[in-house]
Amino acid sequence: MPSRLPSVLPLAVAFAAVAAFPAAPPLAGQATQDAPVASWVPEAARGHAFELSLANFMQGSTHVGQSPSSVNWTDDSRHVYFRWLPAGHDWDAQQELYRVAAAGGEPELIGDPLVADSLAITFAGGDLSPDRRYRATAWRGDLYLVDRRSMEVRRLTDTRDNKANPRFSADGRTLFFTQSNQVYALDLANGAVRQLTDIRSGQAPEERDPEGLAAFLRDQQLELFEHIRRQQARTEAQRELAEQRRGGEIQTVFTGRMGSPGGLNVNPQGTWVGLQASQPASGTRQVGVPQWITDDGYTRLNEIRTKVGDAVGSSRAGIHRIGSDSITWLDVAEAVKEWAGVHEPRGVFLPEQREAVAAGEVAVQNVQFRGWNDAGTWGLVSAGSLDNKHRWLMTVEAASGELSLLQHVADSAWVGGPCGQCAGWLPGQDQVYWVSEADRFAHLYTANADGSGLRQLTSGEWEVHSVQIPEQNDRFILRTSEGSPFEQHMYSMAFDGSNRTRLTSGTGRFVGSLSPDGRRMAIVHSTQTRPDELFLADARAGAQMARVTTSPSGDFLAFPWMEAEIIRFPAQDGAMVPARIYRPADMGVEANGAAVLFVHGAGYLQNVHDWWSSYYREWMFHHYLVAQGFTVLDIDYRASAGYGRDWRTGIYRWMGGKDLSDHVDGVDWLVRNEGVDRGRIGIYGGSYGGFITLMALFTEPDVFHAGGALRSVTDWAHYNEGYTSNILNRPQDDPEAYIQSSPIYFAEGLKGHLLMGHPMYDTNVHFSDIVRLTQRLIELGKENWELAVYPTENHGMVEPVSWVDQYRRIYELFWRTLSAPGCTEGTGVCEVPAFSGR
Repeated sequence: MPSRLPSVLPLAVAFAAVAAFPAAPPLAGQATQDAPVASWVPEAARGHAFELSLANFMQGSTHVGQSPSSVNWTDDSRHVYFRWLPAGHDWDAQQELYRVAAAGGEPELIGDPLVADSLAITFAGGDLSPDRRYRATAWRGDLYLVDRRSMEVRRLTDTRDNKANPRFSADGRTLFFTQSNQVYALDLANGAVRQLTDIRSGQAPEERDPEGLAAFLRDQQLELFEHIRRQQARTEAQRELAEQRRGGEIQTVFTGRMGSPGGLNVNPQGTWVGLQASQPASGTRQVGVPQWITDDGYTRLNEIRTKVGDAVGSSRAGIHRIGSDSITWLDVAEAVKEWAGVHEPRGVFLPEQREAVAAGEVAVQNVQFRGWNDAGTWGLVSAGSLDNKHRWLMTVEAASGELSLLQHVADSAWVGGPCGQCAGWLPGQDQVYWVSEADRFAHLYTANADGSGLRQLTSGEWEVHSVQIPEQNDRFILRTSEGSPFEQHMYSMAFDGSNRTRLTSGTGRFVGSLSPDGRRMAIVHSTQTRPDELFLADARAGAQMARVTTSPSGDFLAFPWMEAEIIRFPAQDGAMVPARIYRPADMGVEANGAAVLFVHGAGYLQNVHDWWSSYYREWMFHHYLVAQGFTVLDIDYRASAGYGRDWRTGIYRWMGGKDLSDHVDGVDWLVRNEGVDRGRIGIYGGSYGGFITLMALFTEPDVFHAGGALRSVTDWAHYNEGYTSNILNRPQDDPEAYIQSSPIYFAEGLKGHLLMGHPMYDTNVHFSDIVRLTQRLIELGKENWELAVYPTENHGMVEPVSWVDQYRRIYELFWRTLSAPGCTEGTGVCEVPAFSGR
């Protein structure tokens, strides 16, 4: 049996285990007694102050800082404001406000919170006046006007009633805004405020004539008493006068059975309002999640959400002419039936899907009004189906209420992809732009308001991730993965799709925002080994970027972090699966023959790329494992983002199918190409990664011998509606999909060593999920598992002590079961190194 190693924290000791004794861990006592610590460190890491230890790199942002966020230009293009926190602060410190001149230089801290609040108005965004001289913004419930030349701020309101969504009228003289779910108009010359809508839920009150005895008594009173007759005449005269006085006033309109009104959107002319009416689901049941550690000592039960398959609400859209007494409700369901007989849907769909729409068998819901063209004559509307296999984008002509179809995308799995909310009107035109996966990759389209002139502006096996229209209103600014799925760059492109020009150069991801004058660009950029930082550059191709921020500590930056190689390996079905590999040789260490596979969470998320990973703690942990001889593989399995529709939907009706077999194929590749021992394979991950880990140990026990499943879904029938029903349909309609996708049904297959970790106040994957699986393991008589719980943590764990405990357990699991041959055979379990350094 391999003997016990001495303390492995800091990692200098762990390095030595492989560097000094490449064939196997050292014998007890030899390490610390016979060799100085310096000789234990691999050559690549010697002389560096950053201590690669669990206690060190689980401190959250203490070492790497918090990258710049909320990057905004001032209206005069002279400054960039951003939130940032460089390294050296406590793990729970909050970002602070900084600014930098457009030309670059050292960032300036705005340390006074009250000053920061007052300055925020100058870059809070908002609508621009037609002449672009002024910007209107809502800030903390009140309205402000910013002179974009002088940067003077004028406060327009000072009330306790929240005001929102300010928008200039077409002539620039009036500011429309919403308050208490109604539309108002503020005259910028004299400050007068006028209410434009009075839209209420429910039914209009009805006056009913009395019947029976009540009618007899009323008529008798009129006949017998002059006093009653005169009183009634006065009342009628007052009513008529009130009607005359209200001649030009707004009308009260009721939404009736359509639901509660919201989302009011007034056109620039102040003549039409688009709105939505929502109907909540009835008869639903909320899941309660206990909060165990509370300030008053009493366990608190918080109702969080329903479960997949429960009833869901719906919404309708309509348009209301200001001053009228009615709402024109858009009959989208009838329109899509008619279109199905004329227009072929785009995308990957089954013929029967089109037939079902034509027959009126597809439930249309989530109808949303998306905004007006500049002329205020057309509105943009979107809708989806209850099963999310259809999505329609359409316009409505205000004058007629007639709907026109722009695009119907259908999918035999579910409609999705990046930039799903990227849609709007081209400035000054009756043309719409949007992004969809109609050709299997997320690309940009345009069409005329009446549905004619459909054009696809981008194409290829890459995706559009963001769309901006700069203040000059002369082109698109795009962020895409054109050229490589492992990078994202900024592009400029004409509205007709011509002259697409890449504005950024280098490796990694570049997220840029153009200055109002169009001359400069603020860019947040990162690489594999460096987190997002703020840079400034001229807004032209080939311009040099000037760094503004440096977030990590100097010790962190000086450490020789690995730039993992991105590879592709063949899957069973012939697909080439992307992955990042971390090799011991890259740190000057001899491989110990074991491998660990990391599974990213979220399902639809990309982690194989050349920019900074949101899993930076795990990234450092991989260095920790590699330095001890473990080979680490990080896979963008089927369902990951970044590779188009077919990759995204590869798990339809079977989570734990191709997403898991991709990991099995990854093991085969490691065995063939990296000399990994097939009998010593570990796997771990959180959330969806925890789910895959459970499926791996339960359904592929001869491939995976140890696993750490963190905050994992164990039964998809207990997860939420929005995510789960897309992939598995609904449990009452497709029980087979849930049975073949839920680990709890396969727990009897456990042979290897399983560590489960779960936050007790997890409002995403509820703690009850892991409790149910725990009971299942107990009833099955399984012994080689353990459960660690974190009483104060939510799904996204934050406290360093929790992270250290969690990853200490994962490390000990992999060392104990995988570090040397024989660890997983029979009763031979490798002893774990002692833990210290907390």
